[in-house]
Amino acid sequence: MNSYGIDLGTSNIKIYDSTDGHTLIEKNMIAVNDSGEMFAYGDSAYEMYEKAPANIHLSYPLCNGVIAELKYEENLIRHFMLDLMKNNVHPSDYYIAIPWDVTEVEKRAFYDLIKAANLKAKKVMIVEKAVADGIGMGIDVLNAQGVLVVNVGFDTTEISILSLGGIVLSRLIKVGGLKFDDNIRNAIRSEYSLIIGGKTAATVKHSLFDLEQENENAIVYGRDIVTGLPVERSIPTDLVDACLKENFTTIIDNVRVILEHTPPELAADIYKHGLYLTGGASQTANLVEQLAAGTGLKVNIATSPITSVVDGIAKVIEDDHYRTVAYVPR
Repeated sequence: MNSYGIDLGTSNIKIYDSTDGHTLIEKNMIAVNDSGEMFAYGDSAYEMYEKAPANIHLSYPLCNGVIAELKYEENLIRHFMLDLMKNNVHPSDYYIAIPWDVTEVEKRAFYDLIKAANLKAKKVMIVEKAVADGIGMGIDVLNAQGVLVVNVGFDTTEISILSLGGIVLSRLIKVGGLKFDDNIRNAIRSEYSLIIGGKTAATVKHSLFDLEQENENAIVYGRDIVTGLPVERSIPTDLVDACLKENFTTIIDNVRVILEHTPPELAADIYKHGLYLTGGASQTANLVEQLAAGTGLKVNIATSPITSVVDGIAKVIEDDHYRTVAYVPR
């Protein structure tokens, strides 16, 4: 029986295919025209982002970790699966990761999504996202050890305490890579009267570490608010650091809130082993140092932060030892 593991991220969709052990990673984005027909999807839709004419609508169907536009997401899942199956849909098992700190209705939507996409699903199993993260980072989440996982994603940050294959505490906050980008855009707009796009802000964020190492400024292109003309500006990295610090502080404060509510024995384990940091936006420069300073804990960085969830689901599919963490929702 073929099995597929799906991590629906707000920015990227990751699908593990058990037949060849490969993982598809594409932008979780769809482009539709005025009549509602799909124009492009995945990476090709992202290429059009912030460049498309008014008659083409681009959308991330997920918002703040939950499905906001079910029909669009159904369309995307179906097309990605058709690509993987080479247009030959065959009966398969599906394992899908879901965030913990969302309503039962929102959780159910992830399950219903696969059922509604006409993919001949034999069974659909749910895996808690934080548990999959832990497994994907090589932690044996089934033992009685307390584990603190912080997943900094595109739209949200999920902070979870794991033990015995389940989630003891979890908190989903609306701070992630998108907020980082927005803060960079706002700081450049206010300091330099310059409007830049989201892609440009993301590029600055991703290159921040290298720029600081080389002691260079970031070069950005945008539109001058005063003249309305396109211009180039040199932006000091100090400005970017300062605007990101506010978001980092929010994440640290929420980690501390979770730790304050953690049972003492689990807290002792976490103190010994530190926290585990993953998620696409966890690679932002200076986040690791600020998390360590703000919590007093050692920060263990995931080797593959973008794919740690889907790597965990792959282990659930392939290794019977972890099969108990997957379940069918009520």
